[in-house]
Amino acid sequence: MSSAAAQKTPLFTPVLIVGCVIIMVSFAVRASFGVFQIPIAEEFGWLRAEFSLAIAIQNLAWGIGQPIFGAVAEKIGDRKAIILGALTYAAGLVLSAGAVTPFQMQAYEWLVGFGIAGTGFGVVLAVVGRASSDENRSMSLAIVTAAGSAGQIFGAPWAEWMLSFLTWQTVFLIFAGVVLALILTLPLMRAPQMASKSELEESMGTILIKAFKDPSYTLIFLGFFSCGYQLAFVTAHFPAFVTEMCGPIMPGGALYSLGITSTSALGAVAISLIGAANVGGTLLAGYLGNRYSKKYLLAAIYTGRTIAAAAFILVPITPTSVIVFSIVMGSLWLATVPLTSGLVAHIYGLRYMGTLYGIVFFSHQLGSFLGVWLGGRMYDAYGDYTFVWWIGVAVGAFSAIVHLPVRERPLGSVAA
Repeated sequence: MSSAAAQKTPLFTPVLIVGCVIIMVSFAVRASFGVFQIPIAEEFGWLRAEFSLAIAIQNLAWGIGQPIFGAVAEKIGDRKAIILGALTYAAGLVLSAGAVTPFQMQAYEWLVGFGIAGTGFGVVLAVVGRASSDENRSMSLAIVTAAGSAGQIFGAPWAEWMLSFLTWQTVFLIFAGVVLALILTLPLMRAPQMASKSELEESMGTILIKAFKDPSYTLIFLGFFSCGYQLAFVTAHFPAFVTEMCGPIMPGGALYSLGITSTSALGAVAISLIGAANVGGTLLAGYLGNRYSKKYLLAAIYTGRTIAAAAFILVPITPTSVIVFSIVMGSLWLATVPLTSGLVAHIYGLRYMGTLYGIVFFSHQLGSFLGVWLGGRMYDAYGDYTFVWWIGVAVGAFSAIVHLPVRERPLGSVAA
């Protein structure tokens, strides 16, 4: 496609719309897993660490699978990779519904994690990025990322609502059916190849070597670790944290009048609020990413998260503080994704964006694994999440600092 044609590409295209649907559903299911912590533990008498390890494995598998699915998409096609991801995701959910031991649940979450990778950011952001013009790319990536937050808005409350009259096993089976339905949207996902001639002439190995030798790529990789730690810890443990640590919901109060009558319901609503706030925060990040330095925006976001997390744990935990924290943290939640993926595309080009971003995302998922696993482990050891929370504060500060030396300019012949 010529550069003139690319300039005329509209913001909202079928590729963008389908990408939003896929990410929304994938993340709605994924974001609900924290709601299952207590029901599953109570049914089988599992320790908190055992189901936490299952979710941690899911996040690790997601991270391992992301560059793999990115490479698969670049070799055999985006839609085939997404179909493979949806089938794997659904299979993992169906098998998880039949799990009766911690080992079974943990084994099946490998499939769920790989399925999330095949229907998640690495594949979808790459195809949307290629289908977007230069002036629309940052905003397109932000819109797709915000769709993930939209899924988070209804995913946890939807699961909580279904658990009020269905078993958790049945809810998993319903989720599997919804994920499979994503395949029906794929005929509309046809992205043009918008890489430059020099990018097309270079092999994946050549691009990877250039990236691995570039200190900026290492810094981006390290910086994304804390994002995964914080997000996964909150997604997996915040509903249980709120249920057990928050003060009671007072009858006659504002929350009670809205139907939030228990701390369990407040925990699910908190995850939903984070998602709602992040829709605006992510879109703003995409808008600013077209106009200002992405690395400085990332440093600012991580600084904001660090301050918000430290303030929340230092003040008394009440329904009001939970609501305020959810809104503040939510506005910074996935705002890092369009900026990080856009930074990778800007420096290293579009041709192998899926693979390069997938490798960076592996760092994110290493952080996710640690955040979820440590949360369960420390809870069983000490009876609360305080120590794990402060680790999140520390790694957030680290990420704010590590982005500052990144050299934000195209790397040689792989410039976008």
